[in-house]
Amino acid sequence: MKMRNTFGIQFVLRSNKTEETTGSIFARITVNTKRCEISLKKKIEIKNWDAKTGKAKGIKEEASKLNEHIERIRTLISDAYYQLIQRKQPISIETVKAEFLGNNDDSGMTLIELCKYHNTEMESKLAKGTMKNYYTTQKYISLFIKQKYKRTDIALSELNYKFILDFENFLMTRQPKDHQKKLHNNGAMKHLERLCKMSNMALMLEWMDKDPFARHKLHFQKVERFFLTKDELRAIEMKKFSIERLEAVKDLFLFSCYTGLAYIDTMNLSKENILKGIDGEDWLMTSRQKTDTDVRIPLLPEALALVKKYKDHPKAEHQGRLFPVISNQKMNAYLKEIADICGIQKAITFHIARHTFATTVTLSNGVPIESVSKMLGHTSIRTTQVYAKVVESKLSEDMRQLKLKMASS
Repeated sequence: MKMRNTFGIQFVLRSNKTEETTGSIFARITVNTKRCEISLKKKIEIKNWDAKTGKAKGIKEEASKLNEHIERIRTLISDAYYQLIQRKQPISIETVKAEFLGNNDDSGMTLIELCKYHNTEMESKLAKGTMKNYYTTQKYISLFIKQKYKRTDIALSELNYKFILDFENFLMTRQPKDHQKKLHNNGAMKHLERLCKMSNMALMLEWMDKDPFARHKLHFQKVERFFLTKDELRAIEMKKFSIERLEAVKDLFLFSCYTGLAYIDTMNLSKENILKGIDGEDWLMTSRQKTDTDVRIPLLPEALALVKKYKDHPKAEHQGRLFPVISNQKMNAYLKEIADICGIQKAITFHIARHTFATTVTLSNGVPIESVSKMLGHTSIRTTQVYAKVVESKLSEDMRQLKLKMASS
């Protein structure tokens, strides 16, 4: 048998400690035996208050206006309660309060307010690219709340296991109306992962009593790590481009192949980042923008040759950078063009250079995984082990081909 909700509204006076003769008026809301009080931000002399009726005494204009205001508040709270019933939403003291206040009450934290708080607090601690992702997650949360709850926000108390499941389904099934692509599984999981981090912050700040992710498990799909083989890397190296933009993109890509630097870290380099290492040779010393991790990389001859090539480049000099700055979008567009010209079938992006450094350049040539992890700036060696598995699969494929050749000879 379905339980019926109980609901009540009462107006009470709370005496002020500093003013013994006056009190502040509160609306006391009771839902299913739980109650909360909301200030009307109105004061009245205690002698002029009727505690039994919850109204101001007398027939003076001031009392009449106050009683009219009280009745308007009563109506608005009742409307909030019945709106939730009509929309078949959870009925609780928190949801009624949130619906009545329009989620603008300073005394209770809402989900969108949590997102804003998190992003403000983390703006100086996380990389710009990471923060951009958090803002995108906030946008998806807002769209979901609007579609599912017909509201602009929800109370944190409504954030439960069902909310997580419904949000996951929303992300997986949403069809974008603009030019954007539909989210794949891992893209949806990243949004849930960011929401989980924000809810953990709320738990630590004691804004929430229960962890909505306690029974939820993120399920990422394994993604193949593409990288260039030795022959493919050589093909790009040997190709000379008369078009300056293609030559510059090729060189920047190759520099990343021989240093393992991500796009943004390559673009941020200046001459000051090239220093003498412990062995007296030229080293690249910088910090990863994504994780703020120090990176020290002994420069291979191929990388050092590119540094010397752009030593007096006018655009790089003007920008105060080691290399001329090219946007990531243009970089990836030109790399596709370079791949086509070099006869490489893989969908090359700048990040593939980082994978190539980890696999073809270092691990495949016997560099210990601990050293590779350090040069990549990974905070955990488990991240680097993904590349080791790729190399193992490559070795397995090479041995399989060898067995076939030996069997046919």
